[in-house]
Amino acid sequence: MLIALALLTWAVSGVVQTTTHEWFERDVSEHARLALIGAMPSMADAWYDPVRLQEQLMAMDRDVRVIGVAACNADLTTRSVTPDLPEEFRCQTVGPRVRVTGTAAGEVTPRFQPWSTIAALPTGRVYVTAMPIVSQGQALGYAVLAHDLSYIERREARAQTFLLVVFGVLALLAFGIPLLVARRVRHDWSMELHKLLRGDGKRRREFEPILGDMRDLIARMADERDDSNGQWTADRLKQILNRNLHGEKVVILANREPYVHILGDGGQTEVQHPASGLVTALEPIMRACSGVWVAHGSGSADRATVDRHDHVRVPPQEESYEIRRVWLTEEEQHGYYYGFANEGLWPLCHTAHARPQFRADDWKYYREVNRKFAEAVCEEVDSKNPVVLVQDYHFALAPAMIRKRLPTATILTFWHIPWPNAERMGICPWHNEILEGLLGSSIVGFHTQLHCNNFLDTVDRYLETRRDREQNAVVMRGHQTLVRPYPIALEWPVRWVESAPPLEECRAQVWRSLGLKPDALLGLGIDRLDYTKGIEERLLAVELFLERYPQYRGRLTFAQLAEPSRTEIERYKELNVAVERLAERINQRFGAADYRPIVLLRSHHEPPDVFRFYRAADFCYVSSLHDGMNLVAKEFVAARTDLKGVLILSEFTGAAQEMTEALIVNPYDLEKSSDAMAAALAMPVQEQQDRMRSMRSMIGRFNVYRWAGKMLVDAARLRNQERLTGRLAERTLVNASF
Repeated sequence: MLIALALLTWAVSGVVQTTTHEWFERDVSEHARLALIGAMPSMADAWYDPVRLQEQLMAMDRDVRVIGVAACNADLTTRSVTPDLPEEFRCQTVGPRVRVTGTAAGEVTPRFQPWSTIAALPTGRVYVTAMPIVSQGQALGYAVLAHDLSYIERREARAQTFLLVVFGVLALLAFGIPLLVARRVRHDWSMELHKLLRGDGKRRREFEPILGDMRDLIARMADERDDSNGQWTADRLKQILNRNLHGEKVVILANREPYVHILGDGGQTEVQHPASGLVTALEPIMRACSGVWVAHGSGSADRATVDRHDHVRVPPQEESYEIRRVWLTEEEQHGYYYGFANEGLWPLCHTAHARPQFRADDWKYYREVNRKFAEAVCEEVDSKNPVVLVQDYHFALAPAMIRKRLPTATILTFWHIPWPNAERMGICPWHNEILEGLLGSSIVGFHTQLHCNNFLDTVDRYLETRRDREQNAVVMRGHQTLVRPYPIALEWPVRWVESAPPLEECRAQVWRSLGLKPDALLGLGIDRLDYTKGIEERLLAVELFLERYPQYRGRLTFAQLAEPSRTEIERYKELNVAVERLAERINQRFGAADYRPIVLLRSHHEPPDVFRFYRAADFCYVSSLHDGMNLVAKEFVAARTDLKGVLILSEFTGAAQEMTEALIVNPYDLEKSSDAMAAALAMPVQEQQDRMRSMRSMIGRFNVYRWAGKMLVDAARLRNQERLTGRLAERTLVNASF
């Protein structure tokens, strides 16, 4: 044991030394950067006054860790220098590292870029930093700052000494006090705990804190393990499903199907991919885990392509999972989908200034259709405790209906749109029924913690339940429902990007299709034609941009790809007309015979076409007035393998919380939105690449497989907890409650 502790001390000592070394070096780097940034204005003011400039350098040199400072001219000669700066780090030596080779077309003044390095001298290691000095947009030269790093070794020695002392004390405590106490208590406690974990013993109150801490520790360890095992992939998701849920078949319930069969003009059957963020996110999961997708069969050729059990295998040529199509009458479709779901719940949950309409007949159809789909789900399962993923506001009642027939099912419900505050939710006459339906789930997921909080507040206000604040859960009639944020994401890598033409070819194809001039600039918007997406505000911002920045007239074309949606609803008909008239007015105002500032493409676009536009655009503007997440923003970033292009993103999207490197705007503020467009078009390539690289790293790591994996792991953890407490058996007793 002592040998093990000694080895542990040696290993930890090495880790601490490496870690503290990195910390100290980062500290020096940040100190040098801040020192130069802080001194830049005064150095620029004193640049042509040798006495003042030397005083500035000597003031910086008074820092005990600073070896020397130099100010260098644009031609790499020395303008001023402190005496102690080593020759190895003076202007002529550092200059070639800082000066950018070559200049942009038309530039006369050399350009400089920040540069730093660690060098070894006979007297010790030195950290050298160089940064450009800029005045009124012109580079005057650059400054060099050298830091002494010898103090790091002294600090590391002190840290190691302290660590050895601490471990010595811990060794005494670890082998002294526990030996006096452990023999008296260990045996009885171990036996009781083993019985409890096996489910053989009666729960004792004194074990409750320990069990709670153990659950939290295991949960944290599982999360850290899952996140530290590298990139989330389809194969890894399969492993998670097999390990945690024993490979049960996944059943997805969603209104929209991932593949729609329609009759083409020539009578042939064609396959379309719906323009839906839900489909974009979930379809890769089904390809990875197989199973059944239960959805409304809405295509004109859907009935002709299913078997006698209403199944069809997809995707074409791959056939990795099945769609179970459910058929709706025209009355059911009108009342359930167009009526209650999209004239009622959709505007209720989106703060986008459309009045929700609630009608008793629509509610009746909504309830009947939820029951029809819940029955279809139950017909597709092949075990007593299947994994069911219920999607979105179309099926708020289905979780409780499924729970009634399958009391031990693991039901994960994800609400893809925002959840309003409790007061606004109270507008719906059937809010209690909706809440009770959702609480039939094992887990209810939202995009953001804010939406989780709104849901929990709504439950507190309208239902008699117990809220477990530590677990962030609701307990109703003995059944526990976890409420969790799961920001939805994309598959990574995106298959449409991998199969897309090279970027230059994409740009050439788009330029030809839109009839653009070679020097044209392209802005892009891609949405369903929905009033929550802020399309009118987006076009008005483009109009104001052309008004305030006349140098871009004749060059900037904004292409809006907008698939018509829910055209049976009056508000959507009005939006169609308003957007068309607005585009015509802007084109008449700023257009010419060979130039249209607004290109409105109102039709369905397949993913390859959409990603071709993504890869060609100079910027993409996502201007949603209220959105749960918005995957268009993430698709644009995923498409830009060249690390170019700029994302302008509404602050009212869930994506804005994750993609902070985008240009975040308030879409109602047309002036600031137009300024963002100007900033996007003028942004240097290096800044575009830095922003895009950071966002791509984020969406690559937090991809859709991680999103699904987190939900499945949480579901498995909940299932194990309920098995230990005997709640799985108890569910049959509370079955009638749902």
